[in-house]
Amino acid sequence: MKLTGGQAVVRSLINEGVDTIFGLPGVQNDWLYNALYDYRAEIRVIHTRHEQGAGYMALGYNLASGKVGVANIVPGPGFLNSSAALATAWGLNAKVLSLVGQIPQKAQGKGRGVLHEIPDQLAIQRQLTKWANRATSPSDVPNIMAQAFHQLQNGRPRPVGVEVSMDVLSSEAEIDFSRYKKAKTVHAPIIEEQIEKAAKLIANAKNPLIFVSSGAMEAGASVQALAEYLQAPTFAYRTGKGILSSRHYLSFPVPAAHALWKEADVVIGIGSHVRMPLSKWGVDKDLTFISINIDETAHNRIIEPTLSVTADAAQAVDVIMEKLPKISTPAASRKKEMQEFRKAWNEKTAYLEPQSTILKTIREELPDDGILVDELTQVGFASRIVYDTYLPRTYLCTGFMGTLGWGFQTALGAKVAKPDVPVISVAGDGGFMFGVQELATAVQHKIGVVVLLFNNNLYGNVRAMQENLYDNRIIATDLHNPDFVKMAHAFGANGVRVNNYEDMRKAIQDAKGESLPTIIEVPIGTGLPSTNRFKALPKVR
Repeated sequence: MKLTGGQAVVRSLINEGVDTIFGLPGVQNDWLYNALYDYRAEIRVIHTRHEQGAGYMALGYNLASGKVGVANIVPGPGFLNSSAALATAWGLNAKVLSLVGQIPQKAQGKGRGVLHEIPDQLAIQRQLTKWANRATSPSDVPNIMAQAFHQLQNGRPRPVGVEVSMDVLSSEAEIDFSRYKKAKTVHAPIIEEQIEKAAKLIANAKNPLIFVSSGAMEAGASVQALAEYLQAPTFAYRTGKGILSSRHYLSFPVPAAHALWKEADVVIGIGSHVRMPLSKWGVDKDLTFISINIDETAHNRIIEPTLSVTADAAQAVDVIMEKLPKISTPAASRKKEMQEFRKAWNEKTAYLEPQSTILKTIREELPDDGILVDELTQVGFASRIVYDTYLPRTYLCTGFMGTLGWGFQTALGAKVAKPDVPVISVAGDGGFMFGVQELATAVQHKIGVVVLLFNNNLYGNVRAMQENLYDNRIIATDLHNPDFVKMAHAFGANGVRVNNYEDMRKAIQDAKGESLPTIIEVPIGTGLPSTNRFKALPKVR
């Protein structure tokens, strides 16, 4: 079949099961978009107003669904505009394909000032992906795309990059797609010796603790089985929430583990570095640390583990569970003890008001599979500790990357992936304005995300540090904002301002089922940690 390089790219995406691509056209990608037009019945384009929006939406699409998110952008400044989203995808172990155009091959590396030329774009992309390569001819495209999807579906999930020059996209070649099958996940074989050692160490544990993160995202049932067998408290923080439901009596946020850390004899990290406890709380010679991770380079990021198990999390835990009953008996129930522990933890975190009440309201208005996307704002920070999460992929967070401004744009991608599920983005006024232009995208494509926008006309967290840590050296933290409700209406979105909890709840309820985005502005006082009060939002008794 004679195809252009652009058609070969699109056919490759369709062969891999991709039905949605986030991006925006430009001259270097003309022939890709010509092909997307040809195959518009099989793959849709969500076109954005900025390259960062394409990157974050592809990321949200993956985080919410597990399916590969594809972002297409033009080279040079377009690619660089998307790089913060790509870096965040790297930090979150996300399956994102960064599909980037390029100037003509004959001009590359010549420094002639061709439109969108930058030095060694592929080298930059390789720093932010687990694998990146370029197609040098139309006939090369299916092979390169097949390699990309193999990398996406195998080993540690992380973004990959494919670069296709404009002359490759426009050229034609005979291409036989029958040779290319959809990429399959093939896990490395379990090493029996590792599993035997792990089972023996775990069987002898008196006070085991389990920590999970994104590497255990698909291992929820396996983690629950192990936790219940051991009666081991199980802890998650930013990227592991929902792997074990917050309803389970053994499920807690990571900071709660501090009270149990001194007595722990066996710590099991499943798809997790166990970063906070191992790096901040101290480790003695008697602690046994078992690391279960698909990435063999990840085991000793913090300390050298007692035992490393390099394997898919679910497979490894399942095999351990097959062996444990042969050498041990299930632990006696600790339900009552853990319920008391939870009560004490809730009392310890009761100072997180009004954030807790806000998050409780959100939780009550979202179904179990409803999605909350956090942001670098006080409500977002508190959500990592006090927001209950019942299912995997329903709490989206930037993890260690801490990317301000990601939330609203990422929530749009999550909503595209899960159109029948309510998606709420919490945002401060500073972070929201990083991607405000994507309101136009949301209206045009009818992406009905709800944004709870907490407006204090400040970069509040930085302002708090200036006040409390630097003797009131206040600079560059006050913000001039638009009237957010009028702005939402100008975009064609829904907008409402609320001043109490009852109105906030009603606004969330009213937004359910809306095909258009809804901005719910919550005017607040300073909202700073020093006062920790949203002064203009009185609590309704």
